[in-house]
Amino acid sequence: MTDAIDISEMMRDLGSRARTAATVLATASAERKHAALIGAAEAVWKGRYDIIEANLKDLEFGKGKGLSDAMMDRLMLDEDRIRGIVDGLRAVAELRDPVGEVIADWDRPTGLNIQRVRTPLGVIGVIYESRPNVTADAAALCLKAGNAVILRGGSESFHSSRAIHACIVDGLVKANLPADSVQLVPTRDRAAVQAMLHAVEYIDVIVPRGGKGLVGLVQSEARVPVFAHLEGIVHVYVDASADAEKAMKVVLNAKTRRTGICGAAECLLLDHKIAQSLGADLVKALMDKGVRVHAGEGLVGTDVATEDDWGREYLDMDIAAKIVDGIDGAIAHIRTYSSNHTDCVIAEDPAVVARFFNEIDSAILMHNASTQFADGGEFGMGAEIGIATGKMHARGPVGVEQLTSFKYLVRGNGTIRS
Repeated sequence: MTDAIDISEMMRDLGSRARTAATVLATASAERKHAALIGAAEAVWKGRYDIIEANLKDLEFGKGKGLSDAMMDRLMLDEDRIRGIVDGLRAVAELRDPVGEVIADWDRPTGLNIQRVRTPLGVIGVIYESRPNVTADAAALCLKAGNAVILRGGSESFHSSRAIHACIVDGLVKANLPADSVQLVPTRDRAAVQAMLHAVEYIDVIVPRGGKGLVGLVQSEARVPVFAHLEGIVHVYVDASADAEKAMKVVLNAKTRRTGICGAAECLLLDHKIAQSLGADLVKALMDKGVRVHAGEGLVGTDVATEDDWGREYLDMDIAAKIVDGIDGAIAHIRTYSSNHTDCVIAEDPAVVARFFNEIDSAILMHNASTQFADGGEFGMGAEIGIATGKMHARGPVGVEQLTSFKYLVRGNGTIRS
């Protein structure tokens, strides 16, 4: 067992190497970063059978830990999902390089020219659970934004993450970029998480991606700034003006496409005017799909909802359902129980949609579209590290631009201040 002294020494080593790599990446050309990502994509595809073999070890480990079906689904890799990893790496490679972008440019009466320009954050720490594809997504986004990254994957995805990380390093080396640009914490020891959270001299921001327990720990213990969300308590409100066909398609997809992702619907709100018609049909359709419906007063579901069902992230084939008093009731419920992640309105009345968009303060709001689109890749960002629900700097999908800061370039011509 690795002791605390070893963990501290390891973090100092990882951190100092990341700092050195970050100085190189900050001025690396867009072409070299592109080459590294394309090379990594090629290495992942070439090594896909080794990755799948490593993943089988993780699945066995996860089974032994008693992971839920939804968590096992997050963990599992097959050839199609590895193709998705490859496509994600290529998509990020083709994004516009943000480093050096002029965000704003203006002249002052004093004769000064001022520009606000994008610059890398420096070193990013990413702490994540289960999903081994995050290894590639996080590495790609950080690299594209000119940042070094230290990755701490979950114990469940230990072998898969190592296999994917080796492919990322292969791409870096072939592009003549530092191998230390992307480092993976080489231990399952939880003390490594604590060490990262306190590594203020090495890490500029922490991005946690996982369940409420992990993210809550990070937010309460971190001395390093954090981009985070605690939960994806996602609501879908079906208004009396909703088109029945659209509502049926969107609700079923939002809940059942993949139940273990943070954009999956967890609470269905039904306008009282359609509760016994379209609302009842939606509840029945969900149950016919195998969803356990925790039904509020006036609805017939699988179970009777309790107070604990409101504001609950199931990440499984469960959903809470409640009758509300129109848009006023929906807004009141969401304000009470939302995690400010993603919420959706299904309606044809533009006034209802306008109120929903104006009065709900979640990072992502949707109209007549499945909440499963709450994903950086679907937003055209290539990939994402996570969905941030805070108010500072990054909000919503954390992609390449959100992994940059900015600096001011001020130009004069012997200009002095009177």
